[in-house]
Amino acid sequence: METRAERGVRGERAAARHLRRRGWTILATRWRGGGGELDLVAARGRVVAVCEVKTRADDGALAEPLTAAQRGRMARAARAFLARRPELAGHEVRLDLIAVRAGRLRARVRHRPGAAGPP
Repeated sequence: METRAERGVRGERAAARHLRRRGWTILATRWRGGGGELDLVAARGRVVAVCEVKTRADDGALAEPLTAAQRGRMARAARAFLARRPELAGHEVRLDLIAVRAGRLRARVRHRPGAAGPP
């Protein structure tokens, strides 16, 4: 049986594949800093998407909004990431939510731009 951590990693990989197929470049995965962890950071054009990936065995992944504390940690980690990447200055930054329903054969991915709140 798959552990919660293994399901989470599988979901993050599915989310990264989903973004790549849509023209995004993955800048970081599971990045730690600023008192938090960023599941995925991706760029396309002048947009940087800092993504929280929620992986569930059912469709409830988007039904669980992030708490204010989670959004705060995500925003602080995003600022720390961007401070280390001066080439991203001037890009639009947004906090996205990606819901992954883990299936046996295929994962279903739903990308919600800006759903995690303001950066």
